[in-house]
Amino acid sequence: MKTEKAYKLLSIQEGISNRSAKDLIDKGVVYVGNKKVKIARADMKIDTKFKIKKIEKIKKIFEDDNIVAVDKPAFLTSEEVAKKLKYPLLNRLDKETSGVVLLYKSEDFREKAIEEFKKHRVLKEYVAWVEGRIAEEIEINSPILTLKNKKGKAYSKISHEGKEAITFIEPILIEGNKSKIKATIKTGRTHQIRVHLKSIGHPIIGDEQYGGKPAHRIMLHSSKIKLLEYEFISNEPETFENP
Repeated sequence: MKTEKAYKLLSIQEGISNRSAKDLIDKGVVYVGNKKVKIARADMKIDTKFKIKKIEKIKKIFEDDNIVAVDKPAFLTSEEVAKKLKYPLLNRLDKETSGVVLLYKSEDFREKAIEEFKKHRVLKEYVAWVEGRIAEEIEINSPILTLKNKKGKAYSKISHEGKEAITFIEPILIEGNKSKIKATIKTGRTHQIRVHLKSIGHPIIGDEQYGGKPAHRIMLHSSKIKLLEYEFISNEPETFENP
């Protein structure tokens, strides 16, 4: 049977441009049956039928003259959120991580906020589903070194050459051989929670880059940020309840 590139077949099926089809595959929302299509240029049978999972809308949590807080859905980049709302970012989340993203509206506020981040006075809480059973609190204090691969994509690892990184882990729920945990970070290194959890043998479910088993998304959610006099909370999305 004849084959064609996945993104080209998706383009024909959905009546969209090749670029839009490739973008959907790169976002991680295109499936064949229950299997995620990971490579846009993969050869597939021409009669392949695709399913596209819906990306939730950006939800505004709060806005005033200084700041905009939003609930970022999984599969959107933080940069896409900033472009849509037309304000610059104060913090970023990975594409498949959902939850609180902050944008600033004045340079004066940005300077104050950056100082808080530098002095580790910003509270950042996350919820994650991880592999294995975590039944007690854990403090992970391992330096993280961030590098880039040949394609320019960032990845991190534990290294004595890295920067200080501290993560506090608290158990929430144990279900079979997986655990739901709260992670609080004092520092904000690239992929910090993901790398730290891998380092203790409990990778995040769905985080294949750092050893996690496949899932419909990386099961990591930014649930709370406290910055200066502000506190923002994002409830877990429905898709987060079933890793």
